[in-house]
Amino acid sequence: MLVKMLKSKLHGATVTDVKVDCSGSIAIDSVLMEAADIAPYESVLIADINNGNRLETYAVPAEAGSGQVSILGAAG
Repeated sequence: MLVKMLKSKLHGATVTDVKVDCSGSIAIDSVLMEAADIAPYESVLIADINNGNRLETYAVPAEAGSGQVSILGAAG
């Protein structure tokens, strides 16, 4: 049996940019990814605390130290 578990959490992160013309992922400062033990291209669950919406995508590293958390593509 395969059980899906979430192993890492970035709580209270703020999206700093949105690029709807991309294919769909989330770019996260590579320093934050390392601190949260999120591997490049790992599946991530994103929860919007304002409305309760959730989406699943994959994480790609952004420039180290940039503080960037950027949605890359539309969520539907």
